Amino acid sequence: MKAYLGELVGTFILVFVGLSTVVNAAILGEFSGTFQVAALWGLGLVIAITLTGRISGAHLNPAMSLAFALVTEFSWRQVPGYVIAQCVGAFLASALVHLQYGHVIEAYEVMNQIERGTVESIRSAMVYGEYFPNPAAHTTLMAGTELISAFLAEFVGTALLAFVIFVVIRHPDLPSWSIPMLIGATLTVLISLFASTSMAGFNPARDLMPRLFSCLVGWGSVPFSANGAGWLWVYIIAPCIGAITGAFSARGLVR
Repeated sequence: MKAYLGELVGTFILVFVGLSTVVNAAILGEFSGTFQVAALWGLGLVIAITLTGRISGAHLNPAMSLAFALVTEFSWRQVPGYVIAQCVGAFLASALVHLQYGHVIEAYEVMNQIERGTVESIRSAMVYGEYFPNPAAHTTLMAGTELISAFLAEFVGTALLAFVIFVVIRHPDLPSWSIPMLIGATLTVLISLFASTSMAGFNPARDLMPRLFSCLVGWGSVPFSANGAGWLWVYIIAPCIGAITGAFSARGLVR
């Protein structure tokens, strides 16, 4: 139970920091570029890993828990508990973000004549779940992003993140304090590279639970219909396959 609580708290911290960052960037316009958003996601991950790494291993991601079970001695019996804890943490983080910023999001919708529950309202729903292409991308070049491009972004991004994680945790010469920083820096780089394509989630719990929460607070079926079945392929299946691929690749490099 202590490990499950660690996963819940760590995922809560990561998702709360990340979603709050999206509000400040996409709704309030506080940041001038993707890198600032990516850096705060990365720092949120550093904090979460540092606080919970010794308690639960700080998976903070169902795809990573699946990869740990396949590649390491992490018990399959713990996977369901880890995934549930991660999902609960992400859902609670979404609720707190809504409590903190709900009125700001509503004001943004009024100012931009966005009717919540319509397809156009993904411009505000993106605070919670993810969509492709990124509704806030500052370029029309991404407008034609298709399912395959978004799938590849999530697959490759998660594979690279998992590769780094499974290399650094086995690296004999790295001091323990540097591991959270290296993983957080990796997430920062990957979000900077892939955010315009898929919003760079790399984490099924981070996407699914905020997406579900947004359905419950006014966006209705839009979060699950705007990209059709693409949300399942891009934000659930692709990260899981990517994490497994990255973990096995790392095992081949560092034993």
